[in-house]
Amino acid sequence: MLAHPTLDRLHAMGLTGMAKAFDELAANAEAEPLSHAEWLGLLLEREWTWRHDRKLAARLRFAKLRHQAAPEDIDYRSERGLDRALFFKLVTGDWIDAHDNLAICGPAGVGKSWLACALGHKACRDDRSVLYQRVPRLFANLALARGDGRYVRLQRTLGNVQLLILDDWGLEPLDDQARHDLLEILEDRYGRRSTLITSQLPVSAWHDVIGNPTYAAAILDRLVHNAHRIDLTGESMRRNQQRKA
Repeated sequence: MLAHPTLDRLHAMGLTGMAKAFDELAANAEAEPLSHAEWLGLLLEREWTWRHDRKLAARLRFAKLRHQAAPEDIDYRSERGLDRALFFKLVTGDWIDAHDNLAICGPAGVGKSWLACALGHKACRDDRSVLYQRVPRLFANLALARGDGRYVRLQRTLGNVQLLILDDWGLEPLDDQARHDLLEILEDRYGRRSTLITSQLPVSAWHDVIGNPTYAAAILDRLVHNAHRIDLTGESMRRNQQRKA
């Protein structure tokens, strides 16, 4: 690294991206013909990229996505009924801005969680806050949080994140406490945040999973009526990959 007063000032001001670019340009003879405006443009571009990448990394750490998935890596050739045009529209994130919900349903192994994480990754790239939760573990964590004083803080986080991904919904019926917790989460989010939910069960079967008719009506009203839907079909992609191997 070159010793230069400007470089020291950039570091002192926390302009790490610009400092790295300045050091590289100053050591590169090919950069000598550049004008002052071109130098400044390159420094600003590097600083913007550095800050964007740092913020994205923080958002992804917070999101705790189950899969390292991205929309660019989605396989549309698999016979699972994925509507390419619909998914492209969802990738833009307009539904998140509109505070709509999304339900991805289909049998085990067809890629529901992977698609959900791909949308979550894109939302992080678009500077939106995202949090991934497996439903069975979520209710267990809420029960623990109720006992150690974290419940209110956890509920606030679940209510405020711009995109909440609830994965593996409907694996088992809800008990009284889980019904109450889920309704509180959805009530906080309704009309102001988006929820993405994945399930092996069709939406028509969710009422039975919730159990209590009064809670079921309230929960589904807040979750389903403004939800986009992706209904996947076909065999497990994991099983097909094992056969090919």
